[in-house]
Amino acid sequence: MPHKLTKQEVEQRVLKVVKMFHRLQMVNDTNFTLDSHFVNDFGLDSLDHVELMLAVEEEFGIEIPDDEIEKLMTGVKLTNYVCKVKGVEN
Repeated sequence: MPHKLTKQEVEQRVLKVVKMFHRLQMVNDTNFTLDSHFVNDFGLDSLDHVELMLAVEEEFGIEIPDDEIEKLMTGVKLTNYVCKVKGVEN
């Protein structure tokens, strides 16, 4: 039986992907939270943001439609979206 993904695991994996993203490698653990805004807090431009979403898609084996990408500007929103798509209960 396959492992059932939990919200905590999704949060941890989202944090891992964001921290490993090449444009955010200068961000240390103390100033990044799931509430951090990718553009306002860390200065990602739209191309960087799309690249980050591609990394998340790869991590979770999902596809994020373009109209959703523009809404996913924080780790919280991204985590909630992944949970919804993957059928993870809160």
